Amino acid sequence: MTTVRQQSSSAQAAEYIYNKPKLAERSRSNGLIRPYYSKVPALERLIDGFSICAMLWLIVELRGIPWYNHYTWFMLGAVLFYNFFAEVYEVYDWRGEPMYKEVARISITCFSAASALIILVFITKRSDDFSRLVVGAWILSCTSVLIISHQTFRLIMRYVANTGQRARDVAILGGNELGQQLVNTLVNMPWLGYRGYWFYDDRSNHEDRRLSDNDIKLAGNFETLYKHASNGNISTLYITLPLCAQKRVETIIDRLADTTVSVYFVPDFFVFNLLHSRWASMQGIPAVSIYETPFHQLNGFCKRLEDIIFSIVILLICFIPMVLIALSIKLTSPGPVLFKQKRYGIHGQTIGVWKFRTMHICEDGENIVQATRNDPRVTRVGKFLRSTSLDELPQFFNVLQGTMSIVGPRPHAVAHNELYRKLVRGYMLRHKVKPGITGLAQINGCRGEIKNENMMEMRIHYDLEYIRDWSLMLDFKIIILTIIRGMFSEQAY
Repeated sequence: MTTVRQQSSSAQAAEYIYNKPKLAERSRSNGLIRPYYSKVPALERLIDGFSICAMLWLIVELRGIPWYNHYTWFMLGAVLFYNFFAEVYEVYDWRGEPMYKEVARISITCFSAASALIILVFITKRSDDFSRLVVGAWILSCTSVLIISHQTFRLIMRYVANTGQRARDVAILGGNELGQQLVNTLVNMPWLGYRGYWFYDDRSNHEDRRLSDNDIKLAGNFETLYKHASNGNISTLYITLPLCAQKRVETIIDRLADTTVSVYFVPDFFVFNLLHSRWASMQGIPAVSIYETPFHQLNGFCKRLEDIIFSIVILLICFIPMVLIALSIKLTSPGPVLFKQKRYGIHGQTIGVWKFRTMHICEDGENIVQATRNDPRVTRVGKFLRSTSLDELPQFFNVLQGTMSIVGPRPHAVAHNELYRKLVRGYMLRHKVKPGITGLAQINGCRGEIKNENMMEMRIHYDLEYIRDWSLMLDFKIIILTIIRGMFSEQAY
């Protein structure tokens, strides 16, 4: 009997051990957060696709041109390219943004899609099959119709949200800066149907100066919130308490389970220095990137393609000037034409950065003295090259090599990196991307000699802002402003 019981117990234990991972997996799956997919962007995409096709058909009909098969392929290509660039420029993520920004996104999307389509037509040598007047009229009319349709869609969403039972009051639990920012965002989204905003917090305006500074008017404390929620005076609640208040949040959520209030938790990730933060989901498990590079997958490919194309064009244009610069350096001072200095590149790896030699000496050691105004080490030709930034032209070869980018944080000497990484918080985060020939800091006047720690902090501020807000449009803007503002800068010497 004892043996039988032991075998039975062993079998049960084995079955438990075998099934335990499955039970644990099942338990975890029940707690996963499922993403919310709105049907509104899908409807917008459908309307946009129909508008693109309808406008091309209408213009061809008005011109009295027969509808050949190549117009059908042109129409399908237009829809595909528009949807691609609409994702690139986030056309369907407009909620909470001013109207002019949406108009700008739609316009640049239409221009990019039309440009790609026209290039494709020329590559396939079918340009003679299309009427230039029809294509031009279609681009202008299509852009106008898409802008009007999106604005009309906004008005309809707002009307629907503010009629019937959808109009409702909103409670914000946590009278803090995040709560105020949330309200400011919701106010710009009237199509959600929210009509009133009430703050609840255990602190009063007199007890916490931050509440008064943010001009937050409290409707009551947590007990008042429970009372209003139980009476049906509140339909939606956003919790904006800090992450450290986990136990407090759990208690609040448990008590609100006895009401019909819709509860949303807004995590205060702004306590971190977010660098290109994005939501990610791994089979329902949400994650937020804190420090990340913007150049993943397609973004990285687009950035690299941008660097290659611009570098080749600039080097072809500047080939003769670069030859003249090389001759002037060689004839006016002894030493090499090019100077290679060690800098930190992406991921903090050491790279060699090329420049035209502008000094009588070539420093690349542990102690590097920065150039100052009227520095005696600078040659006559070097003074002109440094003031016009023409000494940076060889770095386009670094870009083609892949160690640098045209736009990005400027690479500092290794010695300066080791110094300032200990003094400036977040200094090394700038190395999440490739260093650039120009950057957001440079077009905002942060270049030349660094006289104190505050000047470096300002550079790092712009470098991290560039990584957070990167887009192809931002790169184009920086390149254009570099050409306009970069020449003959008073801070370059």
